[in-house]
Amino acid sequence: MPREFPRSRRVGEAIQRILGEALAARIRDPRLIGVTITQVEVSRDLSVARVFYAVLGRDAPPNEIEAGLRAAHGFLRSAIARELRVRKVPELRFRHDDALAKAQSLDRLIEQAVALPSPGKTEQVSNAGHQADHDQ
Repeated sequence: MPREFPRSRRVGEAIQRILGEALAARIRDPRLIGVTITQVEVSRDLSVARVFYAVLGRDAPPNEIEAGLRAAHGFLRSAIARELRVRKVPELRFRHDDALAKAQSLDRLIEQAVALPSPGKTEQVSNAGHQADHDQ
């Protein structure tokens, strides 16, 4: 992991806020519905910003979202330039953040495992049934 620099971290947080607001309020592209900016990592020289995004509430093909983000690239950089005081607006590189999808998948697996009857309880129930038959 690259060493953290306070200025690049602050710029990354500001870019995350600006992009989040732009996607929520000003972008009308249907491909970008439900897209959330999860993290922004800015290079030490502030020339490149890796923008991590996740899609909430719908299943969308990754290439569709990438195309929407590429189409909005100029608008998003303009929004950053208006609000952020830097000499040069960083180049935006979008990356899908699959941590949320992995977490949801793990949650589903845990729920399924909890819903399964435990082996000990199954044996107790079947033994109780045999005992009742044996008593008669």
